[in-house]
Amino acid sequence: MIDLLTGGALGAIIKGAGTIIDDLHTSEHERMQIELEEQYLDGQLAAGQMETNAVEATHRSVFVAGWRPFIGWVCGLALGYKFLGYPVLVWGWTLAQSHGWVPMYLETPPNLDAADLYPVIMGMLGLGTMRTVEGLQGKKTNSLGGAKKKGRGFLFGKRK
Repeated sequence: MIDLLTGGALGAIIKGAGTIIDDLHTSEHERMQIELEEQYLDGQLAAGQMETNAVEATHRSVFVAGWRPFIGWVCGLALGYKFLGYPVLVWGWTLAQSHGWVPMYLETPPNLDAADLYPVIMGMLGLGTMRTVEGLQGKKTNSLGGAKKKGRGFLFGKRK
């Protein structure tokens, strides 16, 4: 009867409001289905990243496979400077200024903000743990090409 009086507009409004409310309300089953799909997509993303990491690690070029060791050395040198080198440098700088070897108006060399390094180092330690697990499983390789080496490499010469 109301539809006859309003020309069907009220029914369309009620139907539209019902559709909007249904779209806004998500049932528990729908939520679980969405969560399951998100977990599946996360797993696919992680699998793709692991595949990319494996391809990078077996690459012969140092510019592809050598970036992780490079970052490790940079972080190690930066922490060495921050906690070992810098305190000794400041002590030596102060001593040199007191003897007049360094002008008093010169400031000490800059200190590094290690807070920026910690996330990178934690990530590298995670990779180190992963390498340890590979070693325990007998899957660890010592070369960029994936084959096990018998010598120590080009820096230290061959083992005797």
